Amino acid sequence: MTPDIRVTIAGTEFVNPIWTASGCCGYGEELANVFPLSKLGALVTKSITQKPRMGHRPPRTAETASGMLNAIGLANVGIDAFISDKIPWLEQQPTKIIVNVAGSSIQEYVNVSARLADSPRVDMIELNISCPNVDKGGIEFGVDPVMTEKCVSEVRRVFKRPIIAKLGPNVTDITQIAKAAEAGGADALAIMNSAFGTSVNIDTWRPRLTNNRGGLTGPAIKPMALLMVDVVYRSGVKLPIIGIGGIATWQDVVEFMLFGATAVQVGTQLFVEPDAPVKIAAGLKAYMKTKKLATVADLVGKVQRW
Repeated sequence: MTPDIRVTIAGTEFVNPIWTASGCCGYGEELANVFPLSKLGALVTKSITQKPRMGHRPPRTAETASGMLNAIGLANVGIDAFISDKIPWLEQQPTKIIVNVAGSSIQEYVNVSARLADSPRVDMIELNISCPNVDKGGIEFGVDPVMTEKCVSEVRRVFKRPIIAKLGPNVTDITQIAKAAEAGGADALAIMNSAFGTSVNIDTWRPRLTNNRGGLTGPAIKPMALLMVDVVYRSGVKLPIIGIGGIATWQDVVEFMLFGATAVQVGTQLFVEPDAPVKIAAGLKAYMKTKKLATVADLVGKVQRW
């Protein structure tokens, strides 16, 4: 028996559950030089805003003992250049395309999403309502259930294809945010965005990021991400979950799936192992064959609790 690692989310079929995470492979061109993008379940672009953003000045990344701090500041070309310069290339790629959308106001999310609605090759959008490293926008929409529901529902009016709400850990109760996103019309949840973190250079006494703090990613946050997936999966929310946070191996993927994720996104690992998604997909299939599992659904939410 050959395991079937295809997954379907919001009516869209993916060849496998291994996606890239926003901000970790740009717009995809560099990754396409490493392996055929047809081997990806989906390519998730970096965040797109209404106007171009330069982001924070360097240094804006710093390695940690078990991960990475970043405060890129949502640097991107803006929606006009994205549509004119990036979409034509993305339209030719043999994988699903998911565009991450960010904004400093709900209207900005709406405006960017409306522009993307005119591009049929954008299979889904991912609303970045939980970015921890910008001064205005992003996280403020993902820590208040009322704002979360309003943001998703307003975007839902202009974008009729599937919407993923990307949630973060910097909340009192992530289940309330998840339920608000569901009420607003989200089709799936991405859990979780990076956590707050900082680091200081003990020679200069300056923080290692010019933003003074940033988002912590990589293996350091995996246990936290697993818990977030677990509590949302068991909360009664019916939406499929895309797990994010410290995924580097197929074993990590199995853990996320056992706790309730249908798909996953690989982020920080891409910086050290750009072809990690290909290796992870192969490892997942081999594991499923060993366990005599026919489909990915045989793993999702099947953790055996004490």
